[in-house]
Amino acid sequence: MSRFLRPILLVGLVLIPSLSLAQQASEETFWWNDRVFYEIFVRSFHDSDGDGIGDLRGVIEKLDYLNDGDPTTTTDLGVTGIWLMPIMESPSYHGYDVTDYRRIEPDYGSLADFRALMREAHARGIAVIIDMVINHTSVQHPWFAASTQGEAPYNGWYVWANENPGFRGPDSQTVWHERQGRWYYALFWDGMPDLNLRTSAVTQELYDIANVWLNVVGVDGFRLDAIKHLVEEGRNQESTRSTLTWMAQYNDYIDSIAPDALLVGEVWESNFIASQYVPEQVDLVFDFDYAAALITSLEQGRPDSLDAILDRAANIYPPGQFATFITNHDQNRYMSALRGDVDQARIAASLLLTTPGVPFVYYGEEIGMTGVKPDERIRTPMRWDESATTAGFTTADRPWQPLSEDGAGISTAAQTDDPDSLLSHYRALIQLRHQYPALARGSYARLEIEESPNAYAFIRETDDETILVLMNMNDSPISGYALALDSTPDLLYGWGADGGIDSYTPGDALDPFSTLVLRLR
Repeated sequence: MSRFLRPILLVGLVLIPSLSLAQQASEETFWWNDRVFYEIFVRSFHDSDGDGIGDLRGVIEKLDYLNDGDPTTTTDLGVTGIWLMPIMESPSYHGYDVTDYRRIEPDYGSLADFRALMREAHARGIAVIIDMVINHTSVQHPWFAASTQGEAPYNGWYVWANENPGFRGPDSQTVWHERQGRWYYALFWDGMPDLNLRTSAVTQELYDIANVWLNVVGVDGFRLDAIKHLVEEGRNQESTRSTLTWMAQYNDYIDSIAPDALLVGEVWESNFIASQYVPEQVDLVFDFDYAAALITSLEQGRPDSLDAILDRAANIYPPGQFATFITNHDQNRYMSALRGDVDQARIAASLLLTTPGVPFVYYGEEIGMTGVKPDERIRTPMRWDESATTAGFTTADRPWQPLSEDGAGISTAAQTDDPDSLLSHYRALIQLRHQYPALARGSYARLEIEESPNAYAFIRETDDETILVLMNMNDSPISGYALALDSTPDLLYGWGADGGIDSYTPGDALDPFSTLVLRLR
């Protein structure tokens, strides 16, 4: 047990020990473990030139909202990393079907604009990673046009068959598509043919593209899309041995040219499978089980589902090497899943920003934006103010996509000066995570509060620091418990005292949907 908790009397609480968690404090962590990332869909973030479409200059104009570069201020969100969804040239609004890996999508600006964004972000201490789509290209890519005609050297750059192999995809979707008497493989749809990564020239081209973005342009890493589908083995189309081998070689190449670059992979699977990619194939994977369990715990008003996932994560990942999120650009927004309940949204933020892993916040999440599929409706323009049709996103009459169907108060302008707003809650928690390393890098151990299943209490600890987090995940107060601590805690976030607490009992009850963060001396 921690020296900071030496025989602490936990009245009504039981410490659940975990040897693997205790070992974590001595394990290696990396620069990204200290970061909070923010996912941006450039098309929907901010429009700088009045054409109704978000752009890179628009992101630059809003960087001070994300992080103004001054750690003493509290009016910025405080994120220290951004993930830009695809910014390369593409015929589609979403950008996941690339036509030129070396060019910026013209709707978003130019390479000069992107370099300016990099400079401004780095000046504020913000790392920048970009989407790199290596599983497939657009059907309009010149490589595919040449491959369709059988032109050297591109004839083997995609997966072709002279006759329809006939099998379907993992979700029973059509994956073989006819063109000029032959059949090509495209897992997601016929507009995105899969690259043939068994062809060495394709691999070398992807290496060269990575080198340009990392060492010429200077990005800090990549979010790698759909990596479980990279190399098929006949009907086996997910996480094949060939995929793991190819990704390990790609990772080795990235390490050889940019040792500090971050690779975070999308492996939309159980974390039993996703964790197999860390650390040989990528540095982090998004933990979709964590995201699902977080929502389940909120719906149930008790932490059991999430705690079980965190306990599993401690045993299947290298310490802290997984990416956490609530929802992303492929899922209904969490505020819709919570039916607009701001109190539950606060707890969602508390969970994301105080539990282990590297947290990613989807743009608009911090102000409670809603959205339900189709995809365009979960990627709507950011709400900067209360303007009815544009929300401060653009000076055009209308944005590229109508706003989310949210009422008054769902904007940064409405929430920025309100200390009780969801935005203020995110700001405070992100600031705490940066200020206290145990919240970012520390081990995790659950404290079970007897006869209070709606309470969530846990310890985050490093060699130098111990943090206690308490939450009430229900709409009713929790009473009849107390913490008698042999070492006096400092209240970092919550209600009550301004400084230390002599005998810690959080009022007569733990308030509904409340969060307390305390440092144990």
